[in-house]
Amino acid sequence: MSTLFISDAAGGGAGPGAGSGHVTPPGHPERAERLQAIEAALAVPAFAALIRREAVPADDREVLRCHPAAYLDALRRAVPAEGWAALDADTFVSPGSLGAALRAVGGVNAAVDAVLAGEVRNGFVAMRPPGHHAEATRAMGFCLFGTVAIAAKRALDHHRLRRVAVLDFDVHHGNGTQDLMWDEDRVLFVSSHQMPLYPGSGAVEERGAHGQILNLPLVPGSGGAEMRVAWAGALARVADFAPELILLSAGFDAHRDDPLGGLVWDEGDYAWLTGAIGAVAGSVCGGRVVSSLEGGYDLAALAGSVAAHVRGLMEERG
Repeated sequence: MSTLFISDAAGGGAGPGAGSGHVTPPGHPERAERLQAIEAALAVPAFAALIRREAVPADDREVLRCHPAAYLDALRRAVPAEGWAALDADTFVSPGSLGAALRAVGGVNAAVDAVLAGEVRNGFVAMRPPGHHAEATRAMGFCLFGTVAIAAKRALDHHRLRRVAVLDFDVHHGNGTQDLMWDEDRVLFVSSHQMPLYPGSGAVEERGAHGQILNLPLVPGSGGAEMRVAWAGALARVADFAPELILLSAGFDAHRDDPLGGLVWDEGDYAWLTGAIGAVAGSVCGGRVVSSLEGGYDLAALAGSVAAHVRGLMEERG
């Protein structure tokens, strides 16, 4: 069964419109060129078998699965008619930012729908802005909406799943996802992340209201060996939880070349982790995995790591 690739560029083209709309100030690490690098990496013949679809915006009801209406209204008011508006020291919105964030939510939801309908085995969604730092009433860390958390709620409440796992391997802790899933006993949330590092959360003592949150702090300078030990144990717990769907917050800023992190992973580590997650998914949920882009700010490292990740998704078999 095939792998779905959802992006802002219909057909997978890597033009100047890829990631258009959400424009950040010059020099900001979370920029449209990130998507262009990914599109180019996945445009080579090795990825010709990907099923490519363009993201469409989610409606407000999807956002309201995780965020209150007052937050959405405040965000709309904050969007400027031109230029940028700062929501915090590093999170900015421009005239097209809200539309881009709604397309990101719509893209991940569409991938969930396709996987659960049996149209594809798994999927990767390359959209921006990222989402895993957005808390219920607070945009932060480049993120506006809790994209993956919203998709988890859609899978549970719209598709009537009983258990969903959300796995986050960004170099930064997924504090937003943790906030949005803190009281949700139907979701197992696992996050590996460098500690100490922004946003400062993610200690092992943070376990959620039902003990369903597992944080895996990694020390600065650690690499693939330490990551594999941490995730091998975590994936055993995922298997015991037996989710019907696995969602990934796929950040690639743990790469040794990334400017915002201090871990030393490489493309081989992302390939290993993708395969390990795929093996668990194959054993407990028919291989149903939806992966959503989070961080990754060195363009060459991002492109190579995403290619390794998507190649691993494509290699998974029933």
